[in-house]
Amino acid sequence: MSTPSVTRRLRAPRSAVGRAASSPPAARPRGAWARRAPLLPALLFMIVVTQLPFVGTLVISFMRWNALDPGDRGFAGIQNYKEEFTDPQLRSALTTTVVLTAAVVAVSLLLGLGLALLLDRKFIGRGAVRTLLITPFLVVPVASALLWKHALYNATYGLFNGTLTWLWSLFGSDNAPQPDWLSVVPLLSVEASLVWQWTPFMMLILLAGLQSRPTDIAEAARVDGAGAWHIFRYLTFPHLRRYLELAALLGTVYVVQNFDAVFTLTSGGLGTANLPYTVYTTFYQAHDYGQASAEGVIVVVLSIIVATFALRTVSSLFREEIR
Repeated sequence: MSTPSVTRRLRAPRSAVGRAASSPPAARPRGAWARRAPLLPALLFMIVVTQLPFVGTLVISFMRWNALDPGDRGFAGIQNYKEEFTDPQLRSALTTTVVLTAAVVAVSLLLGLGLALLLDRKFIGRGAVRTLLITPFLVVPVASALLWKHALYNATYGLFNGTLTWLWSLFGSDNAPQPDWLSVVPLLSVEASLVWQWTPFMMLILLAGLQSRPTDIAEAARVDGAGAWHIFRYLTFPHLRRYLELAALLGTVYVVQNFDAVFTLTSGGLGTANLPYTVYTTFYQAHDYGQASAEGVIVVVLSIIVATFALRTVSSLFREEIR
């Protein structure tokens, strides 16, 4: 036996072992599915909880189905949607929803911006003040509406009328006006309660935007003689533009779907019925399941449109942070 042949026999197992050690296991998962597989249970759960009920609602919206007339049930096509867009009650509810949402989002956004600018400064007790200002957002919506209805708006023992009585008594008068706020200004009363609840939400988003801005640019502007208004107008406000858009869009998504305040404060009367309350009355009072489902689909579509813009704004914020 020659020496080269022995050497080849001895080297062959080493190369085989090396190849076996360097080659990856065949059973190891590869590609994007290896990263996405753990998310599949959560995705399936979300589909079952959210999408299947919506598909059911969408199917029922094309049906003629009223519990008061069970014998007349069948496929109605787009008749429910035709009735919705020609119904004066729905048009009134749509107008009320737009007015309510625009007023609440605009006022709460302005108040939230002012509070965020105040909390952006350093002062003693800032943490306690911030916690107190966040509290209204943490209150259960129904409890918040009940608080405004009984503790503030009540014509007999409410805080607002009590304040009017005290102010008139300072001038020696016992004839202070005692208006029934929910009857005199019903929509404004609903808007005020929602502004109180959603202002902290706007404040938190805008405060996060203020604390993410670069401070060296503002300091350089102050050194160059720029005043507070010029710094806010040319530096702070442009930086907050995306955060303002995000807060407005998210607030719109939530306020459009608000039901608690309208139901608790006015029960939809005196021109305060919005789209969610109209869906409620159509389903639980008129028992028209097909019509109520069509109204619900309209609300969902409007919310999805606004939510799409909100997601695009969030994506643009993330891209700016990465840059």
